[in-house]
Amino acid sequence: MKPGSGIRYPVSGLAILLAWTAIDAVLHRWFLAPLYAQDTGLWRPFDQLNIALIYVVTFALIATFVATYARLVRPKSLRAGLTFGALMGVALGAASGFGTYIHMPIPLELAWGWFVGGWVKALAAGAIVGGLIREP
Repeated sequence: MKPGSGIRYPVSGLAILLAWTAIDAVLHRWFLAPLYAQDTGLWRPFDQLNIALIYVVTFALIATFVATYARLVRPKSLRAGLTFGALMGVALGAASGFGTYIHMPIPLELAWGWFVGGWVKALAAGAIVGGLIREP
């Protein structure tokens, strides 16, 4: 490992956190807000959200994403990161969007929104790890 290359992992994690926060703000507050408003009985009021749990889950997802890329993806490159992100995005987006649709009476449009949102977030994370964690 080159000197200073170990810092790329936490920097990648922080960059993913910032990207996901921005994507979530746009996705949930602008695009999906009308769908949430249709079924207010399904959602907790904002003051009842468990913010600590939100961050624990987010940090666990980020750590798992970065660690999986670091340990399993070879060679490390922007292209490999984007491919990894695209594939993980399909899995995570399908699980969150359509997995929820299977069990809860959410609109199909919301399931699609969560699927696409999950894919975009994982693609962004793949671009970040692929751009920052590279092999010569």
